Amino acid sequence: MKTKYDTELLSIMNLFEKTTRAQLKDCFTNRERLVFIIQPGQLRKALGKQNENVKKLETVLNRKIKIVEFSPDILTFIKNLMYPLRMISIQQDGDTIIIKGPDSKTKGLMIGAKAQNLRNYEEITQKYFEIKEIKVI
Repeated sequence: MKTKYDTELLSIMNLFEKTTRAQLKDCFTNRERLVFIIQPGQLRKALGKQNENVKKLETVLNRKIKIVEFSPDILTFIKNLMYPLRMISIQQDGDTIIIKGPDSKTKGLMIGAKAQNLRNYEEITQKYFEIKEIKVI
């Protein structure tokens, strides 16, 4: 599936790379938030000292941003995507990912109202990996 970028998103991607000097893999809008998927090993560079790059970009773009480090391993990618939420374990069972949360509050944050957070995580993960669903138990 090919991704098409409009000129606004391309200019945002260009600004991100110039500001952070980190290599970008993908960028998209997700519920009023800009999500930047960066190449493996680039997270420190993308964040900057004391998250200065994040703060600078949020100010310039006037939007909240999230930076996620890509990983070719699906389980590591999902951990990175859901950070800072903690999980006891994460495993793959065929085309389903099963996550154990430490407590009911964390599980609630992972799932979200009407499971919208969970569907959102699934949608993002499906851009890069073939999975059917993510379950939180």
